[in-house]
Amino acid sequence: MPRHGKHRRPKQNRIARGLAVAGTGGAAFALPLISATTAGAAGTQPAPASLVKASVKKAVAVQKPAVDKSVSKKASVEKAAAAVTYSVVGGDTLSKIAAEHSVSGGWQALYAANRNAIGQNPSVIRPGLKLSIGAAARAAAAKPAAKPATTYANNLDGWIRQSLAVMAKHGIPGTYNGIHRNVMRESSGNPRAINNWDSNAAAGIPSKGLLQVIDPTFRAYHVPGTSMDSYDPVANITAACNYAAARYGSIDNVNGPY
Repeated sequence: MPRHGKHRRPKQNRIARGLAVAGTGGAAFALPLISATTAGAAGTQPAPASLVKASVKKAVAVQKPAVDKSVSKKASVEKAAAAVTYSVVGGDTLSKIAAEHSVSGGWQALYAANRNAIGQNPSVIRPGLKLSIGAAARAAAAKPAAKPATTYANNLDGWIRQSLAVMAKHGIPGTYNGIHRNVMRESSGNPRAINNWDSNAAAGIPSKGLLQVIDPTFRAYHVPGTSMDSYDPVANITAACNYAAARYGSIDNVNGPY
């Protein structure tokens, strides 16, 4: 008989050797025979590259600063409020221009912002005149109106009141009644009064004006800001009160020739 060859166990596939079969009710499961130290736990396995990139992109998106819409809106408002130059055309009025450009404060604000260009009469604007409209006009509207200059009547009451205002600025004492009483005694309220008969007149320096002041005294006690004309009512009163303050303490203390 032919010699039977030695039975050789079929060589198992390398992958098959790494598996053991576990049966449960006829079902078979292939379990890896690799220790946990070589395979690594599921929680510690490195994430796929695609997931890492996605996480980085997400982090970058989170860190990107948000746009401050309020700042953007503020910038837009400020740009819209910027001053605009308008050239006047025939038929224009400040009221019409202010209405067409929605100037806050109306024509008064527009005039206040362009007073130097327009001049003293807001009702007269010539064609070609450049007006500032916008921020400048709004700023002028917010600014309190300038206090009008005090005007005084061109009579004895107005002269005394104006003199008192000048005296107050220079710290010269005196009251309305004290000035009025002495004026009526010295000149009866005539600013052109002159004494041509007393010793001063004989010396060539007659007393002049409302409070009958001689020229040397007027020049010595003249108050800056008033006229150098000794006949000028305000200058005459103020210089006389300055002299009376130096000699008598105040014009109020003068009750006769001084």
